[in-house]
Amino acid sequence: MDSRVAGRIRLTAVALSTFALSVGSVLPGNAAPKTYDYDALGDSFAAGTGVDPSQAYPNVLDGRMKIALDDFVAVSGATVQTMLTGQLGTLDEDTDVVTITVGGNDIEWGQVVLACLARPDPVCAAAVAQVEQGITAGLPALLEAAYTQVRAAAPDAHVVVTGYPRLFSPEYGAYTVPLSPDSSLEASVAEQQMMNDAADLLNATIRTTAEAHGFQFVDVTRRFKGHGVNSPDAYLFGVLDPAPFHPNVDGQHEYGVALRSQINPNSLRR
Repeated sequence: MDSRVAGRIRLTAVALSTFALSVGSVLPGNAAPKTYDYDALGDSFAAGTGVDPSQAYPNVLDGRMKIALDDFVAVSGATVQTMLTGQLGTLDEDTDVVTITVGGNDIEWGQVVLACLARPDPVCAAAVAQVEQGITAGLPALLEAAYTQVRAAAPDAHVVVTGYPRLFSPEYGAYTVPLSPDSSLEASVAEQQMMNDAADLLNATIRTTAEAHGFQFVDVTRRFKGHGVNSPDAYLFGVLDPAPFHPNVDGQHEYGVALRSQINPNSLRR
């Protein structure tokens, strides 16, 4: 080979190598992959009450779509106000993703369920009507104020608000829990439907308020359909379990799957 041609080949090879190194140093592929700081807020449904914390839905979501759980501060019994005073401090301008499940304790939902289990249908109907009044008249203002503060605390975060499941599957008949040979708790099919309708109203109210603030709402109703507390394949703990009417391991997993399937990675901050 002519020495001049060989020299040109060597120079070309050196130039190409230099170009490749310089391009590689600025390509995103060579940088550390972007992760998204995630904070989980809310009540016992978000805290995973009744299951090991590692099985709660924030940990089910952790690591997916490069979402990295930073602060897991959801706690059993939280109301909208106690969430603001006890959990909001974890949010800041570096927070990329926030999940919130809250509102059920503000309407004393547990008291309604107890009334329907222990008392006749008319008493249940009155309790449900009262809680529905609280949902429509009082809850929106609480949530509006909370969502405004969340946005101020985490101005660039993608905020996801979850709803609550229906507790019962009326297609499986009455939910009866014997307490002794002479007494039992029972939710008739009619009572179950009334409580499910109230849950739908609660979810609709949360959705409307969340979306008005630009937050994403994730509905878990479909994933729990057919898996109410009286189902042979329940996603919820029973009334005599340590965490009655809360998602069990399967239920928490379904919450996590719902979040993973509905969060669009392209909507997260780049």
